[in-house]
Parts: sequence; structure tokens; C-alpha cells
Amino acid sequence: MKARSWWLMISIGLGILLNPLNSSMVSIAIPRVQNAFRLDFTAVSWIIFSFYIASAIAQPVMGKASDLFGRRKIFLAGLVVAFIASVSAALSPNFGWLIVFRVVQSIGTSMMVAVGMAIVRIHITEKQATALSVLSIFLSGAAAIGPFIGGLLIHWWDWPAIFFVNVPFAAASFLLAWRTIPEDDALAPVVPDESFRKWFEWIDIPGILLFTAGLITLLVGLLSSKSSGHISFENIIVGLIGLMLLAVFVRHEFKAPSPFIPVLTFAKYPVMTWVNIQFMLVNILFYSLFFGLPSYLQFVRHVSEFQTGILMLSLGLCSLVVSPLAGWWIDKSGTKPALFMSAVLMTLGSIWIVTWNQTSPLFSVCLALAAFGIGNGLNNVGMQAALFHSSPKEIIGVASGLFNTSRYLGTILSSLLIGIVMGGEFSIAGFRWLGMILTVIALSLVIMCWRRPESGEWHES
Repeated sequence: MKARSWWLMISIGLGILLNPLNSSMVSIAIPRVQNAFRLDFTAVSWIIFSFYIASAIAQPVMGKASDLFGRRKIFLAGLVVAFIASVSAALSPNFGWLIVFRVVQSIGTSMMVAVGMAIVRIHITEKQATALSVLSIFLSGAAAIGPFIGGLLIHWWDWPAIFFVNVPFAAASFLLAWRTIPEDDALAPVVPDESFRKWFEWIDIPGILLFTAGLITLLVGLLSSKSSGHISFENIIVGLIGLMLLAVFVRHEFKAPSPFIPVLTFAKYPVMTWVNIQFMLVNILFYSLFFGLPSYLQFVRHVSEFQTGILMLSLGLCSLVVSPLAGWWIDKSGTKPALFMSAVLMTLGSIWIVTWNQTSPLFSVCLALAAFGIGNGLNNVGMQAALFHSSPKEIIGVASGLFNTSRYLGTILSSLLIGIVMGGEFSIAGFRWLGMILTVIALSLVIMCWRRPESGEWHES
């Protein structure tokens, strides 16, 4: 591979790692942010919700926008947006502004993720599999070491450090990308009529607004009732309005000429739908531990941010180590054994959480993290393979987009679950309840994996 190709991969890699890095570092920073702004966990959880809701919306939209404006321009613009948002977030005067800048940061980093892989596919013609695997290392490696980096930074400084650390990555990526990413070829007109109305329909602005408003309104209704300690008439009305908006969104997507989320695809390919549901449940399990455990360790067990980061590192490293082994196993035996083993490990990890008490050794925490980490590594490869087996080749692009949407929805639901179970304060009793709920979800995955056919039978007839 030519030297210029390697520099291109490095420039793209330094940019796309900002999304998983910023979604993972925050797990360690939540207790500090909570103390700094005098919030309960229900309120501070919006620092998680905002990032994933914005990512779920921005990535498909920016993928479409790159067809209009060019991938190089979108990537460079994303770096500028992420740079400004990161500095602004670190200097936020209050929690409201922190959420605003967190959303902008998510949009900026999503701009790079949405087009980074495409840039490599287009401009690196030799050894493309190697190039894409290198980018995968940037993505998965950033997610794995994010909690460790977050713990280290917060230990030596404070929560703003997790935003300032983006500055050198964004600056280095911009300088390299400016020199190495070629100019886009002449762009074909993807919108036949360049009027604002046609562009409005092509991006599906009404669908995006309905999806965002419905999801946020439903979350507000659910979390407000938990924060107040009782379910009021106002909470019920807000929640119902959220559900109504989501129902209107689904109805709109059936009729939209270019839907934001093509729900008709789910109806047409039910096997693929089950893959996405299973993937969403997996992410609820994984991220409930990923976001809940640091707060449990720091508030209940009084473990330092640095030690918490080291403990959480075992979760990511187990996923990284197992992923290539999972690929070999799945190539040899299909997806069913790997996914079944993953569900069993997460079930055992969830049951183990229920046994914890105030004096349980930290080694027992490592055992649960190892079980979830290995399970996640098996799932990352297994669910992707199951998606390919269940999706016709002609819609694999749409299927991959829906797959990422399932990931984000699982992550959002995991944060919602933690907020509902824990409410305003983390406790050992609350964490045990969380473990019981995770056990039920994990057992449902075991049953789904056991009953599903072998991977070769997932194709639609």
C-alpha cells in the first residue's frame, strides 16, 4: 500500500475515532458532572441521551448530504464543528449549554463517521479490506480505551478535560485530511429539482422532526415521573404525546418518498427485523453496564475515577481481543453458536451483578466485565454476519443504516433504564434491581438464539 494511502487512512482514523471516544469517555465523567451541576442521575443522563439521539439522526442525514456537497467537504466541516463544540463544551457555564454543545459535538463527529468509510472505499483501491480493518481498529480501539482515558484525565484534572482532549485529534486530522483527501469528482445531481421543497423532501425533514420530538417527549415524560417520585397526570400526558408523535412518524415514513427510517423495509424482511431487535437488546444489556457501573463504583463503592477507568478498560479489551477470534469461529461454525455463547455469558454476568453487596471484592466486578466484554466481542461480529445473511444484497446499504439505528436505540434505552431504576441516587439495592432486569433481558436473548435457525437459513425465500 502506498505511503499516501496510509496517511489518508490515518487522517480519516483520527477523525472518526472522535465519535466512539466521546461516547465512551463520558461514562467515567458522569459522577463529576453530576456533582458539578448539582443534578441527580435522571437529569445528568441527558448528556448520554443527547449524544446518541443526535448521532442517530445526523449520520444518515450527513450520508445523504455528502452526495450533494461532497465527502471531502463534509469530513473537513465535521472536524471544524467537533473542534469548536469540544472547546465550547469544556467551557460551558451551565448544564443546559453543556447539552447544547454535546449535541453539536455529536453532529460534528457523525459527519466524519458518515463519510469516512466511503472516502477510503473510493480512494484506496488496493488492499481495501486491510484499509477498512485499520479504520475498524480506530473505532473499536477508541471505544475500548475511552473510559480509561476519561478516568486518567478526570483524575489529574476535571470533567472539562474529556472535551479538551479532542482538540489535538481534530487539529491533526484536519491538517492531514486537507492534504491527503482528494477533491470529489463532479457530483451527480441526486435531487432532480433543486428547489427547496424537493431538497426538503429528499432529506425528509418532517420525518426527522417527528422522530426527534416524539423520542425526546417520551423520554421527558418517563424520566420526569421518576424524578418527582410519583406519576402525575402531566407526566402521563407528556408520555402519551411522545407516543402519538412517534406513531405519526411511522405513518409518515410509510408515505415519504425518501424516508429517514425506511420502516417498510422492516415489514418486507421480517427476519432482518428480528436481527435488529436482537441487536437492540444486546446494546441495552451492554450499555446498561457500560454507563451504570462507573457511577455505581464511584458513588456506592467510592472507587476513584482512575481506578474506575482501569476496571472499565477490561471491558473494552476483552471485546477487542475476542473480536478476531469470533470472526474465525463464525466463519467455521456459523453465527448461531457465537451468539448463543454471547447471550449465556451476558446472562451469567447479569446474575453475578445481583449477588454483589457493599463489600464484594473488585475482582468480582472484573468477572462481570469480562463476561460482558467477551459477549460483546462475539456479538459485534456475530450480529453483523447475521445482518448480512438476513439482508438481500440490493438493500445492504439500507440494512446497515437500520442496524446502526438499532444500536443507538439500544443505547438510549439503556440510559433510560438506568434512570428509571436508579432515579436520583445510585445504591446497591438499585444496582441489584438493574442486574435482575438485565438477567431477564439476557435470558430472552438466550431463548431467541436457541430457537433461531442456522445462519444459512436466514435468507428470505
